[in-house]
Amino acid sequence: MLIDTHAHLNIEPFCSDAQPYVERAREAGVLRILVPGIDIRTSEAAIALAERFEGLYAAVGIHPQDSAAAPKDYLKVLEKLAAHPKVLAVGEVGLDYYRNYAPRETQRRIFREQIEFARDRKLPLIVHNREADTDTFMLLDEADYFHAQFHCYASDAGYARKLLERGARISFTGVVSFSQKARDVLKTLPPEKLMIETDCPWMAPLPYRGKTNEPAYVREVAQAFAQVLGLPFEAFADISSRNAEAFFHFPPL
Repeated sequence: MLIDTHAHLNIEPFCSDAQPYVERAREAGVLRILVPGIDIRTSEAAIALAERFEGLYAAVGIHPQDSAAAPKDYLKVLEKLAAHPKVLAVGEVGLDYYRNYAPRETQRRIFREQIEFARDRKLPLIVHNREADTDTFMLLDEADYFHAQFHCYASDAGYARKLLERGARISFTGVVSFSQKARDVLKTLPPEKLMIETDCPWMAPLPYRGKTNEPAYVREVAQAFAQVLGLPFEAFADISSRNAEAFFHFPPL
């Protein structure tokens, strides 16, 4: 069994008809998929998909790139959404200093509020961190809450170890199949603190690079992980699935 811990089936090209993608994932042995929100609309869409498909679960939250457009009452809305039994996490949240679609002060405020929201409800965080290592760590440290998955990891090995020491977890996308930088970081990390994801529709692994990514391709991500870590595929698939189950508290199949 494999678990795709980050798949945007709540946006195009998937949301119009997600069923073929879910079916192909199951055929590939991907029996659980976590769909994160990036704003209120996509958080609601993630829940709708989770209600429709067995094995799909949702996360709800405001992405840093969407933080400037967050409604004033967004926390009240998230409160209602997070009460759904198939919502397992708060995400995708964090900071993005690369694109700066929202003012940094706004990003930090919205991220801080969502960290506290997750902490108070004992929910995991799914963290987007792009060129914001210092502030991301600082805000988590201020709240003393590192029950966080650093998804689509792009920082260095030293920062990864610093996060893992505080209890965070790390996941990579299909970049590990073609990026030497990602592979060099990955090989320094303990398998028992890693998870896998597609981040579809982006970040497709080899041999699908350049094409629309989808949850079925998390199998190729797992194969790349196993190769870099020097583990048999089935062994790593089992490790990554158990890591995700423990972190997100997926219900039993």
